[in-house]
Amino acid sequence: MATTTTDCSVQTERDWSELTHECLLNVLSRLQPQHLWTGPMLACKSWLRASTDPSLHSSLDLDPLFDSSPVESSRWWTPSFERRMDSTLRSVILWSCGRLTTLRTRHCSDRAVDFLAESCPNLEVLSIRSCPNVTDPSMAKIAICCPNLRELDISYCYEISAESLALIGKNCPNLRVLKRNLMNWLDPSQHVGIVPAKYLDACPQDGDSEAGAIGRFMPNLEHLEVRFSKLTARGLASISTGCASLNYLDLSGCANLTSRDITNATGNLVKLRQVVKPNFYIPRSVFHTERYGHWDLYDERFQTDIFRI
Repeated sequence: MATTTTDCSVQTERDWSELTHECLLNVLSRLQPQHLWTGPMLACKSWLRASTDPSLHSSLDLDPLFDSSPVESSRWWTPSFERRMDSTLRSVILWSCGRLTTLRTRHCSDRAVDFLAESCPNLEVLSIRSCPNVTDPSMAKIAICCPNLRELDISYCYEISAESLALIGKNCPNLRVLKRNLMNWLDPSQHVGIVPAKYLDACPQDGDSEAGAIGRFMPNLEHLEVRFSKLTARGLASISTGCASLNYLDLSGCANLTSRDITNATGNLVKLRQVVKPNFYIPRSVFHTERYGHWDLYDERFQTDIFRI
């Protein structure tokens, strides 16, 4: 008896390069930037074209990529890494065709920030933490070219001064969030061996000048972080007088402020919901050294149970 064999196992091969542009955009929009750059862009020409579509590059957030590292790397502070970051940002800015509204990155330089200012006038959120080579001239361009800015993080950028804060305040009336945190200069041991020593020593000293610029030119601020700033009661008074809309204020590590200073300055901020006050831990090994001698004066500053000595 003859047997007829039917092969039903043959599968039709699919050519994924033939997906429509709209379908590709729908799929690629779900990827993180690093996955987009290391996968689809290398597949074929149609996927590369879709991967560089402006609609996929209106926002870039590299903070999760940096935060995924268990420790900060000294390599991030090298000129070669900075050049790579600048090159990456330049590509994304070009792909966005001027539509980039949110950028969160680190370790870039004036080259990238200048190009950003010139290319993306609708920028609303800019976070450039830990950028030792971002300076006042490039921030002046941001102030002039990006008037819609509403959130700015320039933490650990020591070449940016009060002059830039004043320009940003004058030209960006929608600014609601400012983060101007410094590294822990009271106990820099956590940064030693990672951040260049010369940069650690360059910690800005003019806390009151920066506070004055914030208070005078940023009246609509709602969220302000100035961790480890060297501002005094005078600088804090400038902020509280000029920034009546503040609802969040972070003063962690501000060693020149007393509890009384903070209470007096924030008493008139009726919208203030949270104040993060200095909470110092003084290592036993340095408590009696000249550097920490001023702690002897803290009898009226904060509750003694904070000092875990």
